[in-house]
Amino acid sequence: MRRNTRRRSKTARRAIVATAALALGAGGLVTVNMYASADAGDSRQSGTGDRALSAQASTIDCPDVGQRLSAVPERARAEVDRELALLDKQVAEAYQRLAGSQRAIQQDVNFAQNAIVGPLKDKRTATIDRISIAIGRVATKPQGLDGLASCTLKASGNQGGGGGQQGGNQGGGQGGNQGGNQGGNGPVAADFVDITSVQPNARTPRPARNASKGLFATKCGVNANKLYNTDNVIVAPGVSNGAHHTHDYVGNQANNAFADNNAFAAGRTSCQNQGDKSTYYWPVLRLQDGSREFDADRQGGGAEGNTGRILTAKKVTLEYAGNPRGKVVAMPRFLRIITGDAKAFSNGTANANASWSCTGFENRQLKDKYPICPQGSDVVRTAKFQSCWDGKNADSANHRSHVAFTDTEGRCPKGFVAIPQLVQRLVYDVDAPSLKDNGKTRPFFAVDGFPEQLHKPVTDHGDFINVFDERVMNQMVRCINTGRTCR
Repeated sequence: MRRNTRRRSKTARRAIVATAALALGAGGLVTVNMYASADAGDSRQSGTGDRALSAQASTIDCPDVGQRLSAVPERARAEVDRELALLDKQVAEAYQRLAGSQRAIQQDVNFAQNAIVGPLKDKRTATIDRISIAIGRVATKPQGLDGLASCTLKASGNQGGGGGQQGGNQGGGQGGNQGGNQGGNGPVAADFVDITSVQPNARTPRPARNASKGLFATKCGVNANKLYNTDNVIVAPGVSNGAHHTHDYVGNQANNAFADNNAFAAGRTSCQNQGDKSTYYWPVLRLQDGSREFDADRQGGGAEGNTGRILTAKKVTLEYAGNPRGKVVAMPRFLRIITGDAKAFSNGTANANASWSCTGFENRQLKDKYPICPQGSDVVRTAKFQSCWDGKNADSANHRSHVAFTDTEGRCPKGFVAIPQLVQRLVYDVDAPSLKDNGKTRPFFAVDGFPEQLHKPVTDHGDFINVFDERVMNQMVRCINTGRTCR
């Protein structure tokens, strides 16, 4: 009897420590401004008491080194890109170990810190040092990067719901709707909200007299030909599985990690207008129905927590809109734009740009929740891309500084010019999940993502590379600036 009491007391002490850590480490997500500035601060937590977070209740939170690099010399770019991709791989592997170490963490509250977070810092320190050396060979060595090596554990918000496979992603590719989420790392019922309970919040700037009010549409299909890969040619060129999640692709069919501008120029396109060889890609949406997809056992797929049936959008709309304050200029060929942040759950919402809604309710947009749509209404993902360009660069070191959002009145920042704004709208025919039983009756859906981002809706994002013929791009600009609708 006394032995049982001691056991209960020990278990109770662990529970108290874990609860206290959650209270100290938890951080809520907030609705973000569509016109968010890339210079806003993040919302990373201090990590106080993080050691005691359980595997199910925490994730790995590391500073995003790539976003801190304001300039990388061209001669160092390839080496730096490879090292940045290695940092992502290290975090993904650390999270997978965390997710599979629940028993060890329950037995030793210091296990996660000593066996996972500490060794991760050592790996990141070496990688970040190589980045500094690579830049320092051809330019001034960046200062302060070594302070970005340390990571913490962050409360996931997934505790107490969603079930999931014990041990997280061990034996990757098992997939399934066990407990309603992807290998134990999301989504959970708290990630969803009834769209009818959301107040209208969409805002459109009032156009000035000389606004460019036209619209140019291009039709490129819905990826019915199932072009998928887990690369990201913008962020991790030359690195296989640089995204650690699967993308849908429409437009240019040459898109993979090793495609350069020449490959894109020569590539085939799924667009009806053959003058549009641009590439449009986004993380796939999956249904957690127990299906074993083609990538169930692969990195970027089931082996990294992205499980379930890939849903093909029933409709994809790609439109280019004008600027409410004035005329637009042509985009430079091979301009690269990323909208949203695939790491927004750990980075904070400064660059988040997710917009979730339902057909018939698109004046109500969600940033950090998936929508529960009423019967007869479909799920909608809308991405409005940055529409201001610095007038010089087709890309930048952090893949953001060369473009920007307008302010709430539609004005570009000083030194930037207005370009046509890509508005990407994806519509999915997917049943509303059952929240009361954590998706067991009707399964959850979620976007693919980096494993440590827990499939949070705020991490939705889109990528675009402009490969329009110059003639067609000029037609687009004339159409928009003269107020016409061109399809």
